[in-house]
Amino acid sequence: LSAPQPTAAARELEMIMDIPVKLSVELGRTRITIKQLLELAQGSVLALDGLAGEPMDILINSYLIAQGEVVVVDDKYGIRITEIITPSERVQKLNR
Repeated sequence: LSAPQPTAAARELEMIMDIPVKLSVELGRTRITIKQLLELAQGSVLALDGLAGEPMDILINSYLIAQGEVVVVDDKYGIRITEIITPSERVQKLNR
């Protein structure tokens, strides 16, 4: 007997599994004026809306999918996922 053939849906799913996506972690956001932008120099400090100790937003291709905490992995920054964001929570967070 031969092994069962994968379904068309299974083949399509397997094809997309190796597509790369961009993962980024957002510390916070702020708004500045063009004047403030032009005044930025080395050593300038910008205050962000994220609070120290608050979970960081984890984005895939600019879409919020989770939150996590910063960790160190082999002397590099990493992120430990603490919460997967539901679709309804994603919409709420877009309005911040």
